[in-house]
Amino acid sequence: MNILDKIVTVKQIEVERAQKEFPLEAICQTSTYERKTYSLAERLNTESSSGIIAEFKRKSPSKGIINAFAEPAVVAADYQQYGAAAVSILTDQEFFGGSSQDLKDGREVLSIPVLRKDFIIDSYQIHESKAMGADLILLIAACLSPVQVQEFASLAKTIGLEVLLELHDEEELNHVCNEIDFVGINNRSLKTFDVDIERSLRMAASLPKQKIKIAESGIDDPSQILRFKSNGYKGFLIGENFMKTENPGETFRDFVKETGLP
Repeated sequence: MNILDKIVTVKQIEVERAQKEFPLEAICQTSTYERKTYSLAERLNTESSSGIIAEFKRKSPSKGIINAFAEPAVVAADYQQYGAAAVSILTDQEFFGGSSQDLKDGREVLSIPVLRKDFIIDSYQIHESKAMGADLILLIAACLSPVQVQEFASLAKTIGLEVLLELHDEEELNHVCNEIDFVGINNRSLKTFDVDIERSLRMAASLPKQKIKIAESGIDDPSQILRFKSNGYKGFLIGENFMKTENPGETFRDFVKETGLP
């Protein structure tokens, strides 16, 4: 069993427990569920956007503890102040040390889109994401069928959430559907956690031209952003490069300055 299989197995147990503790009907009646969401697509399509989706992440299966002491509200506020297009917040606890409270804390200080970063395997989690305060969700092709992607994306759109579909190789291109807003290429394999920064560049030509392209993971050099932009990418999801430092917000600020982006 690879790492992704282990994560999905644990996630199935977590979702079953959550459905019993917090019924769907109650989730859909929260005040946060009714809020108007922010659009990442609009932000990425503006010339003044840095395009960077800055991530709050405490740990990972491959790196262990990355930053045990950072506060999501503080880091998220800094990311916004220094020009993030959006903030991604991990909510998986078992493998990434996150929680729904991390996202809620970040949401309170932000007026830009928030991506709920987790392993969505059930429609319940989509409603849950909206109630947490997310503006968009991540769907991972490696743990979903094409039919599931289409069904989950359609549900997300009906409740006002945008959808980022994450691919890792050409075999997953059949997961792309009209209902998604963004196609992301993860340079890190979720099965082995090996990183190949060239993956996004190789797959760029295979991605639908009408979909906004986002490069994910392994980005640690400002020059890489410029390479991705020249290959049609508008978004860049970066987390570990900022979170592994004592002050993620300041590290993000300096990174943006080096890229020369807005």
